[in-house]
Amino acid sequence: MEQAGQDRIVRAEDVAHMGITEVIRHAPYIYGKFRRLVASIKKRRPDVAILIDFPDVNFRLARELKKLDIPVLYFVSPQLWAWKRKRLRWVQERVSRMMVIFPFEESFYRARGVDARFVGHPLAELPLPDITRERFAAEHDLDPTKQWIALLPGSRWKEVVANLPVMAESAANMGAAYEFLIPVASTLDSGKVGDLLRQWTDRRPASGIHLVPDAREALRHARASIIASGTATVQAAVIGNPFLVVYKVSPLTFKLAKRLIRYPSEIPAQEDAHGNLPIAMVNLVAGRRIVPELIQQHFTAANVATALRPLLTESPQRTQMIADLAEVRRLLQPASGTSPITQVCDAVEALLALPAPKGGRIFPARV
Repeated sequence: MEQAGQDRIVRAEDVAHMGITEVIRHAPYIYGKFRRLVASIKKRRPDVAILIDFPDVNFRLARELKKLDIPVLYFVSPQLWAWKRKRLRWVQERVSRMMVIFPFEESFYRARGVDARFVGHPLAELPLPDITRERFAAEHDLDPTKQWIALLPGSRWKEVVANLPVMAESAANMGAAYEFLIPVASTLDSGKVGDLLRQWTDRRPASGIHLVPDAREALRHARASIIASGTATVQAAVIGNPFLVVYKVSPLTFKLAKRLIRYPSEIPAQEDAHGNLPIAMVNLVAGRRIVPELIQQHFTAANVATALRPLLTESPQRTQMIADLAEVRRLLQPASGTSPITQVCDAVEALLALPAPKGGRIFPARV
């Protein structure tokens, strides 16, 4: 968006933090950036606002926009269907249109009086990376005769610190028959990721781990992947790469999240043997567990190896997962056949075309 002409008043990556304790610690800094953004909106008075995900900031921003009679289109719904359901009234009061990227979200919102539309997931319409395996190997000094396993520890530094050491231990235990690809997200410093990896390997020898810049290319050519819960799981699903989901947060964050997360009837979800509800988006979209989830204390190198090995051979588990991921990709595509971004643009133009009644422009929850 910046390349297209957006003036970035606040950088989202500078104020994005995951977890309850992590957000509390950075609250003063985040609030200062928020006030700067609100001041800019009051000065510039935009004709419409497009808010994308990021609920802890955007819901409060929507309140300020409503005061200024600026219509709000919300693209990529916050996960109100999982927790903090009371925030739904904020959507009803402050959001003119909700454009959602997961199919169950449309029925969830419409049943609760919100004008919502499933537009499809933008990742589902992207073509597969066209780089060949041979060229990818040459560019990143990989052995094309070995199987490659992708390790995606997350796009935030705290996620990387929490997840990468166990992933690296898993790689060391898998042996020299494999090479491992770590795509470094654009929000991260590849030098810091490399330093963290070296700190771990100083304690235990590991080889065959390569940092690469593009997650989709790595997922395209990896035999299977270990992925921290998040958008990368959707990337793997639409590319068709078999994977398992891992995640680790602070004990307090996990304890609170486990008590708070509850899914509505629109999402058929059952607890596993450990009492955990599914968190991987592909499992929620599929309506059943199609990929393994190793969360918190269950995310160990031994458990990773057990779950990953069937995905590396021509096993029934691998065949079934590939078929299930193809079905998820189909479910994430827009039913209309129109690009998600085009649908969002059409909705913005529709909002701008609405007449402003006497006393100012009013945008109800349902239009």
